[in-house]
Amino acid sequence: AELGPTAQVSMDKLAETVKLVAAEIPSSLDWVLRIDGHTDRRPISNARFPSNWELSTARALAIVKFLRGQGIPPQRLAATGYGEFHALDARNTEEAYARNRRIELKLTSR
Repeated sequence: AELGPTAQVSMDKLAETVKLVAAEIPSSLDWVLRIDGHTDRRPISNARFPSNWELSTARALAIVKFLRGQGIPPQRLAATGYGEFHALDARNTEEAYARNRRIELKLTSR
């Protein structure tokens, strides 16, 4: 749920791209960039993240906070946590777990 140095570089590029795209969107279109956090299927339960819901939401919020810090208007951002319930890979392997731990971005209208 925290951005490492490699992720920050990618997020810097994303922020610049969002700014460029936003400048091209007509002002009459009420758009939002939805950041969806996901986890693998292994349960988590600790003081910081009592469940995968909290972890997936924290992942999405980390991106939202970063993008806000880069000048993306907060009314254009939304964080959503899906926990382990939208897996891309149903297998019980490390590869599947890694694939399912992800952030997805969706540019949509409100």
